[in-house]
Amino acid sequence: MNTILIVGAGLSSTSLIEYLLKHAEENQWQVRLADMSLELAESKIKGHTYGVAFSFDVSDKEERALEVSKANLVISMLPPTMHTMLARECVKQSKHFLSPSYVSSEMQILDKKAKSKGVLLMNELGVDPGIDHMSAMKIIDEIKAKGGELLSFKSYCGGLLSPSSSTNIWQYKFTWNPRNVVTAGQGVATYKDNGQYKYLPYQQLFAHPLETSMPEYGNFEVYPNRDSLSYRSLYDIENIPSILRGTMRRSGFCQAWNAFVLLGCTDESYLMRDSENLTYREYIESFLPYDERSVEERFADCIAVSIDDPIMEKFKWLDLFSDKKTGIKEGTPALILQKILEEKWTLKPDDKDLLVMQHQFVYKQDGQQKKIISSMSYEGIDQEHTAMAYTVGLPMAIVAKLILQSKIDLTGVQIPVAPQVYEPVLKELETLGVYFTEQEEDFE
Repeated sequence: MNTILIVGAGLSSTSLIEYLLKHAEENQWQVRLADMSLELAESKIKGHTYGVAFSFDVSDKEERALEVSKANLVISMLPPTMHTMLARECVKQSKHFLSPSYVSSEMQILDKKAKSKGVLLMNELGVDPGIDHMSAMKIIDEIKAKGGELLSFKSYCGGLLSPSSSTNIWQYKFTWNPRNVVTAGQGVATYKDNGQYKYLPYQQLFAHPLETSMPEYGNFEVYPNRDSLSYRSLYDIENIPSILRGTMRRSGFCQAWNAFVLLGCTDESYLMRDSENLTYREYIESFLPYDERSVEERFADCIAVSIDDPIMEKFKWLDLFSDKKTGIKEGTPALILQKILEEKWTLKPDDKDLLVMQHQFVYKQDGQQKKIISSMSYEGIDQEHTAMAYTVGLPMAIVAKLILQSKIDLTGVQIPVAPQVYEPVLKELETLGVYFTEQEEDFE
């Protein structure tokens, strides 16, 4: 019997655990679920015959070594900064390792030793990164196989609300880590457009969003992610003239969010004095020049709209000009903004999330340019079975099965861009409701 060790029983682990337990008997797996909270781990195992829940401290070296020794495969659902200590132990004991997170420099260091020991450290196995890699590489490889030359690749993804839950004026709530949403895009976005390298600083990032549409879901805005250029080497498209990756939001979101960026509300580099006693109104006023006009008037002036502009309703709906107190001690502007947003952007029990992804390819074949648009959407079922958790957990579960069935022979630090990985994973995901629809047309 093979043993799978999963470390971390949080929300994103739900579908992963359920899949592995569902297939445990037929494959003769034991699923060992480790978490700091025994109660949480037990709630996910639910007394399953082939499951074991236990309390576990990954930072305990002896405990970590013991649990890895019992496993044939280790899956880390820990925060990204904690993956490497587990992966290092896996290499030491010649155990395969999976995670949904980006390959860190610390993880990459393990590549040579892992290869020498025949160990696979597969990362970026979630949805973004993960399903984005696999679905993009499938079409890129198909274009190359028929002799096409890829001219442009654009890839967008967004964690949003299903239409039935998009009832607030922002059409947005937190479906993932709120901190990451508040601080998204800081730095410089780099991409390539028609052979020209582009550098978009943070203060311009949300000012001029791109536009796209999705079947059944209508129009969306897209702002560029920080680093699109590194995907050229990952996807073996080094000489491509245009490449851009971006994050999708509902129409109108970027203009409103840009107001927070312009004011400095997303800054986390300093603490605001006496922050726990600031009212929301005083918080906003602290970023505005003083004159006799109201806070609302000066706020509108700073973001270059009239006080009667419809966009102002978004900020009023957040109670941004109210006398509520922040209650945040030693708060940065970003932390206080996060607290304000969480009051209105937290999912309700009956809310459902929506995951949307789209790839756009332009290629040339036999002197003619063509365009392929590949789109995927998936709506969550409830607060436990969210779209985000489903699309993060399933790719890892399927790859875990393939490894234990000896159907993947890769070693070292990898991401899922090889056909032996993406072909069976995408095929099974389709049977589980996660699939792409493709539209091809001549491109002028």
